[in-house]
Amino acid sequence: MATSQNLGKGVSTRQITMISIGGVIGAGLFVGSSNAIATAGPAVLISYLIAAIIVILVMQMLGEMATSRPDTGSFSSYADEALGRWAGFTIGWLYWWFYVLVIAIEAIAAGNILSQWLPFSAPICALLMTTALIVTNCLHVKNYGKLEYWLSFVKVASIVVFLVLGLVAMLGLMPHSSVHGIQHLWADGGFLPKGSTAILTGLLVAMFSFQGSEIVTIAAAESEDPRNNIKRAIKAVVWRLGLFYLGSMFVVIALVPWNDPKLTVGSYQAVLSAMNIPYAAGIMQAVVLVAVTSCLNSSIYVSSRMVYSLAKRGDCLPSLAHTTQHGVPLKAILATSVIVFGVIVVNYAMGKDFFMFLLSTSGAVVLLMYLVIAITQLYMRKKMVAMGETPIVKMWLFPYLNYITIVGIICMMGLMTIFPESRNELVSTFVLTAILASVGFYLQKRQPQLSSQRHLGKFIQN
Repeated sequence: MATSQNLGKGVSTRQITMISIGGVIGAGLFVGSSNAIATAGPAVLISYLIAAIIVILVMQMLGEMATSRPDTGSFSSYADEALGRWAGFTIGWLYWWFYVLVIAIEAIAAGNILSQWLPFSAPICALLMTTALIVTNCLHVKNYGKLEYWLSFVKVASIVVFLVLGLVAMLGLMPHSSVHGIQHLWADGGFLPKGSTAILTGLLVAMFSFQGSEIVTIAAAESEDPRNNIKRAIKAVVWRLGLFYLGSMFVVIALVPWNDPKLTVGSYQAVLSAMNIPYAAGIMQAVVLVAVTSCLNSSIYVSSRMVYSLAKRGDCLPSLAHTTQHGVPLKAILATSVIVFGVIVVNYAMGKDFFMFLLSTSGAVVLLMYLVIAITQLYMRKKMVAMGETPIVKMWLFPYLNYITIVGIICMMGLMTIFPESRNELVSTFVLTAILASVGFYLQKRQPQLSSQRHLGKFIQN
């Protein structure tokens, strides 16, 4: 098998556009959003709005860097260049570990659904689903693009149909529906039934719902026109978060009481059942399986690309940077898959407690990633100005919104210390971060100029 160290260019502009729209939509929107509603009531809309604004600002910063120099390592590569090898090393491996656990979570969820339809146990179904998607990713990057396009299309179509049905029901035009109007926004204890502090509690849940927005900057590096594809995707982030998340949450809260026990089975399913939509449970189970499959597919893709990027920078085994004749980092995919299978087996063999311990080590990775992006962009803009480069995508009100975003993210980390469960996740993540940062500093001390010289040379060429 012929090998090189260059990725293929098999993801089309059409696929990048759909991935950017549907990439942020996970099973959490269809099912997990009920936890956020139970936490804050109707006021969770404010929680999601604040979280969406922060993510939009972070994506604008990432878009500025990614359009200037598209790279499959994305924010990890930019942190390496701007802050030092230790920073790129640390956030790169944290991100990889986060998505290894995401793969395991989604595989377990898929296994639970498929075991109800197939004559196999949940563990077998989980392993079969994961294996099938790994094989698909191993063949050609266009396979990832095509599959993710259609999975994202189904997710987007499902949400659009849900929003239309919700609007029809709110207007009282849906026959046989037992719900109408928007009175549940205030009728069940008011808009703030748990007080204004619940907005902050809901903010933590909402913030982690938007994970996945950054995937498009990684996937675009394997397209023919990465700069323009990233630019289009960044422009779409505002309306896709507003329409899909805020729009969906508004429909749910308007039509169903926030404290309705039926929400525990899933927010979408509760609303469709209240509308008397036939086979609502089965429909939502199929949609959730699509969302889980999409998340699995993207997680396998981005985790392998991050390993590939780390290997190319000398922060991983060099052999993991090799690609096939189709430009697929096969060894990076297989190495990641071995760890993923190990985690899945551990979950079933050693019980949920140990898996939850592993999961806690990634509890604050998303916030750390956003923080690194915000800080990195401050330094990258200075480099761009020094080199006389005009960004294709510019961060608004630079650097003031950067500082506001950084303070906001740090405040959310502080908020995590208030609640025992999130506090444990924060501590566990910081311990893992400290270990990785120590290794990164050691590598940087041994070869202090290796990463910065390589990235500076690539930056000048672009």
